[in-house]
Amino acid sequence: MKNKSTFNVHWSRGEQVLRDPAQNKDAGFTLAERRRLGIEGLLPPAVLSIEQQVAVEWEHISSKKDSLEQYIGLISLLDRNETLFYRLLVENLKLLVPIIYTPTVGLACQQFSHIYRRPRGLFLCPKDRGQIAQRLRNFRRDIRLIVVTDNERILGLGDQGAGGMAIPIGKLVLYSAGAGIHPSLCLPISLDVGTDNSALLEDPYYVGYRGRRLRSAEYDLFIEEFVQAVKHVFPRALLQWEDFKKANAFNLLERYAQRLASFNDDIQGTAAVTLAGILSAVGALGHSLRQQRFLMFGSGAAGVGIGRLLRTALRAESLTEAEARQCQIFMDSEGVVWEGRGELERHKREAALRPEDFPALGLAQPPPVALEQVILSCRPTVLIGATGQPGDFTPAVIRAMAKGCERPIIFPLSNPTSKAECTPAEALLHSDGRALIATGSPFEPVTFNGQKHVIGQCNNVFVFPGVGLGVLISEASRVTDSMFLAAARALAFFSNSRPSGPGCLYPSLRDLREVSRLIAFKVAQTARDEGFGRSLNDAAIQSAIDDFCWAPNYEGGKCRSEKAAQTGFVGNGFALTAQTTPALKS
Repeated sequence: MKNKSTFNVHWSRGEQVLRDPAQNKDAGFTLAERRRLGIEGLLPPAVLSIEQQVAVEWEHISSKKDSLEQYIGLISLLDRNETLFYRLLVENLKLLVPIIYTPTVGLACQQFSHIYRRPRGLFLCPKDRGQIAQRLRNFRRDIRLIVVTDNERILGLGDQGAGGMAIPIGKLVLYSAGAGIHPSLCLPISLDVGTDNSALLEDPYYVGYRGRRLRSAEYDLFIEEFVQAVKHVFPRALLQWEDFKKANAFNLLERYAQRLASFNDDIQGTAAVTLAGILSAVGALGHSLRQQRFLMFGSGAAGVGIGRLLRTALRAESLTEAEARQCQIFMDSEGVVWEGRGELERHKREAALRPEDFPALGLAQPPPVALEQVILSCRPTVLIGATGQPGDFTPAVIRAMAKGCERPIIFPLSNPTSKAECTPAEALLHSDGRALIATGSPFEPVTFNGQKHVIGQCNNVFVFPGVGLGVLISEASRVTDSMFLAAARALAFFSNSRPSGPGCLYPSLRDLREVSRLIAFKVAQTARDEGFGRSLNDAAIQSAIDDFCWAPNYEGGKCRSEKAAQTGFVGNGFALTAQTTPALKS
């Protein structure tokens, strides 16, 4: 296991030091360091503390009123001074995560060719076939974490070609900021297999591979060579599949899950963070999971992934397979997903209702097509939106949910914000303030009938950094559904112990590093207990997390906030402590 002490930079000298973001401290170099490194006179004479530098960088970012300009400014800082970038981000997670990732990263993907400044990560295109392993070897360091996309289903925006690279870059930034995984261990990869986005191909400044997407056998061979190369060049790496179109997403997860440690965040990460929100909601109501009935509107990667993990959780509560299936209704643009509807896409077959399930759900055959009518027939308690279509949760739909249960749980999860199935204000208005709400994108608090509702963001960032940290700590050979169930339960426990505000089903992003450490602990325990990870006792797992986690500080080791805010695990729970490093205020 690599520990923080092995991350010491092998210092260059002179101008090269200032041009390497992993070494550069800008005005943070002491006079002695300037003398030793041969950079005297290459910087203004003043020496600033990292706290002063953070304050100055916050001035720069907050003075920009456009979110894309703020994103460009943050990435420019990352390209110049890595430690300072992460220190700024860690101390202001709640304010800056929406800039460095959703929703602003969607704009960055769309404008990627026009805001591209400096190379970051690895681009692999059809011309690299037969040489992919050699391309990976160009990174002469111990890569332990890879996020890879083929750019075809970027957020709710579709095919973004080479612009999809902003997603793996952003995800790995959050792994480092949110879980303390050192940036040198991380590699973002774009499988630039072409694009079917004509606007990109017609853009004279497009930086990606100019050609239509590889499909079928050619695509499969390209992916196979990539996976084989990763296993050979970086055999200890965890691989995260990101933003693949749903058919490919399910196929790749099924094909490679047992061949290398890998997972799909759109399927499994989304499922875990959604389940955590549901557990938080039913816990607040004093109910159990097995008492709920779930309606998934949207049966793509996210919807079916949520259903899979829900079935795992329901079976853990002693429901049979048939009983768990009868707790769930899936819908798509053609209505209820059921076996009698005709030919179904492969990933939808597992979610399809059987004819014998209909009486238990109060459905006729054939079932109604309209969402409102299905709700009135089935009386679900939980409505989850993953359609990417704004306005799908109409006032009539929300009223139908409120008619069927006292406290409907409504999750419009599509992002970015413009794609949400409804707004929190609409959900509260049409449920008479009774709905428990979480959203996929950030929304401001809503006041209804004089009561303030803080809207929790069902954000994968609460889950994937901790899962990744737990897998790396345990050196797990596989990533299993049980690990994501453990992550969901840990996040729900934390959320109920420290909610972000009144009615909120998730913690604050300011707590992300503590959340990630708790999830990592539970994931490493699960990997050990399932026989896929190192055989470490609980104390050894905690010690391994302490040793492995990196914090952005010029002197190395842990920053003061981590030393003062350790998370200690006690039995099945954990001791909460107050964080001592205040975030800068906008």
